Amino acid sequence: MPDNAIPAASARRQDSRAQALPILVVCAALYGISLAVGYHINAVVLTILSMIILCLLRIPVAIALISAAMLGALHAGMPMTDAIGAFNDNLLVGAQVGLTYVMIGAFAVALSRSGLLELLADAISSRLGSHEEGTRRGVKWTLFGLFIVASLMSQNLVPVHIAFIPILIPPLLGVLDRLKVDRRAVACILACSISASYLLLPTGFGAIFLNEILLANVNSVGAAHGLTATADMAPKAMALPVLGLVAGLLVAVFISYRRPRDYATPDAAVAITRPAPPSRLKPLQLIITLAALAVALVFQLSFDSLLIGAMVGFLILTLGGIFRWQEQDDVFTDGLRMMAQIAVIITIASGFAGVLTATGEIDALVSASAALIGGNMAVGAAVMLIVGLFITIGFGDSFASVPILAPIYLPLALTLGFDPLAAIALLGASAALGDAGSPASTITLGATAGLNADGQHDHIRDSVIPTFLHCNLGMLVFAWIAAMVL
Repeated sequence: MPDNAIPAASARRQDSRAQALPILVVCAALYGISLAVGYHINAVVLTILSMIILCLLRIPVAIALISAAMLGALHAGMPMTDAIGAFNDNLLVGAQVGLTYVMIGAFAVALSRSGLLELLADAISSRLGSHEEGTRRGVKWTLFGLFIVASLMSQNLVPVHIAFIPILIPPLLGVLDRLKVDRRAVACILACSISASYLLLPTGFGAIFLNEILLANVNSVGAAHGLTATADMAPKAMALPVLGLVAGLLVAVFISYRRPRDYATPDAAVAITRPAPPSRLKPLQLIITLAALAVALVFQLSFDSLLIGAMVGFLILTLGGIFRWQEQDDVFTDGLRMMAQIAVIITIASGFAGVLTATGEIDALVSASAALIGGNMAVGAAVMLIVGLFITIGFGDSFASVPILAPIYLPLALTLGFDPLAAIALLGASAALGDAGSPASTITLGATAGLNADGQHDHIRDSVIPTFLHCNLGMLVFAWIAAMVL
């Protein structure tokens, strides 16, 4: 056995104990508190609080999700076997989504082999050769505008969701570092822009959220209460909450993260594993790359499948000679490595959501909130939004939160005297709150996948916390205003 084997093994054991101790302490403390006060602490609240605390203690998100789910199930009185069963039964849905993102990662790496984005980064970087402050500011705001436009298009015009982030961001990290841009500002730009796009614009993913989910649930539940919503009502109802996202974005860029931030130089940073781009992009390579993007989009829209679209795009780039035939496995493996964290966390988050549902205490949480409100509209709007924030942080998916909240939120809002537009705003915003700031959200995971390509962007501290503070709190305030004025 090598001389360094024993010290290395000892270090690994110490790391394992260092991670296990916070989990045991947090779980024991929260469970002890819950026992001390009986069942007044809702299992959903306990579960999500423990997940948040574990994440803040730098426990890996996957482990935090599993530990918190088991704690919540135990507190709800579920046998451990039932909790594990509920967790496992819901993994399949997350695994399907995770596989899609793995294929997206492979397509992203294949696209990077064309050198198109690297040449774009080189062209932008060459403009920084001048030391004129105006030039540097112009490049910075051009990049910010590019990120906003790409985020908006990714949900509506070219609905690829977060797939553009690991394609677009890594080649530009060197430029951002030369400009000393705080990457937390970029994370907020991406999260606020993506969320605003599908919450307001009724095309692409926006059409799914606004028409097929939000309006469908409003009409299904509201029919018994005389509420019928039309397609034009959803964008009107969500306009003010989306304005809160815009406000959060502006605060992040101009106040919170406006100061320069230094990152390690490329020599000191972890290298991004990709081949050097060609010195000159050949016309045929450009045509093949654009064709792959176009055909991938057509297949995605035709079959309503990101998985199929990404796979077809990957095959076109392979057959077009963007990289050698023998390199297919390496390209796919690089894509798998890049998106593995997203795929795993999305899969586990589905199990986490399954346990939350199986506890049967989501309805109890919403009902208890309704009892707390009484007849006060201002308090009612605030409580409904905060409860929605909690539930969506746990699910990490605003699309899945609408059907959970609608059966109680709509009757409650109408009983309190809210206008139909205000009721729709409360439901839509309550379901969307927490999406951008959840450790398990595809939005924050996607931002981290791009910004952490060189190992200098922490998921919790640099993506989750900044987006939670700016996206969610901004929308929370403006959604409350919308409920009061609509």
